[in-house]
Amino acid sequence: MGLTSQTLLVLAISLSAAAFGTAVWLWPYLSRTTWRSMLGRIGMLLGIQLACLAALALAINNYFGFYGSWGDLLGTDEDGTAIIADGTAAVSHTNAVHILDHQQLPAPDGTAATTGGSLETVEIRGAKSHLSTRAYVYLPPQYGQPQYAQVKFPLIIALTGYPGTTENLITRLKYPELADAAIARKEMPPTILVLMRPTLAPPRDTECIDIPGGPQVESFFTQDLPTALGTAYRVGDSAAYRGVIGDSTGGYCALKFAMRHPGTYTAAVALSGYYRAEVDATTGDLFGGSKQLQRENDLMWRLRNLPPPAVSVLVTTSRHGESNYQATQDFLAAAEPPMKTASIILPSGGHNFATWSRELPQALPWLGRQLQAPRVNPVLAEAAPDAATS
Repeated sequence: MGLTSQTLLVLAISLSAAAFGTAVWLWPYLSRTTWRSMLGRIGMLLGIQLACLAALALAINNYFGFYGSWGDLLGTDEDGTAIIADGTAAVSHTNAVHILDHQQLPAPDGTAATTGGSLETVEIRGAKSHLSTRAYVYLPPQYGQPQYAQVKFPLIIALTGYPGTTENLITRLKYPELADAAIARKEMPPTILVLMRPTLAPPRDTECIDIPGGPQVESFFTQDLPTALGTAYRVGDSAAYRGVIGDSTGGYCALKFAMRHPGTYTAAVALSGYYRAEVDATTGDLFGGSKQLQRENDLMWRLRNLPPPAVSVLVTTSRHGESNYQATQDFLAAAEPPMKTASIILPSGGHNFATWSRELPQALPWLGRQLQAPRVNPVLAEAAPDAATS
């Protein structure tokens, strides 16, 4: 029975109700002052509390999508482990990206489009980092149209928070639907989206860092991922074509990738992101005792001590409900040209999907407009005007 299945949640709620009813029924028999009755009352109360906590934890996990499976929760998932024995071997097209499933999406509501994009389930393998992960690749409707047959498309990497599940980017934040609608309304150019989570070595929260002696997550996202996607899809081969967006931990990673690797990503969006990596029980030792590595992953330190990168970033927060409000104001104040900044600041909103769903309809098109748009063959476009406007 899956961790996120409704059957398990209903069962847990039923057990909680049964435990409560049993306690009410047996309480008169346990009201004596004997040690057996006292132990019975203690056991009954503990049982009710454990049953209620289990049901509550399952409900919260199902809503926020912290863990997608028992293996994810227990840290036994193999997704993200090292899979390439020889790090010197070149990764070919078939080894870099495995396409596991392909599905056609319906046309977006409220637009004149005749069809939506498509969604592929893939496994991506990294040669340098020796890491792998599953992801979803959204292909815009134009990807299969004749006038775009030789065209390179812009690419957006969309990241969850930690621990997060990739499926939340589809079911809760609805990235494919938003992209379909924005492209159909010409609010952003036709763009390929790769939906994934930053947790490549579960259950560890690596904060997207190349950990000394540990997982090389930053190398995966800034070197392996663009290379692998370039072998499987028609994506642009320069930073001008690439952007990255994420929420919470994914937002921190997005900003860091653009600021530390402007030659890989030209723009980033952080939805409720933060600005430095925190070390806690989920991260372990991230820096191997290196104060310099710690500083380099502190985005505020970078703004104050290093030349600003020539990238565009959008950050979001809320005046009430978000803990990063002041830190975001400090980040915006510290950024200087050639770095360009933009922001979405809500009057109120918590650190949750509801808030990010309010911000994404503006944030995603903004990011798409920062990237190099596809350059269509004008002869083919003129020959197929209906397809070009779909």
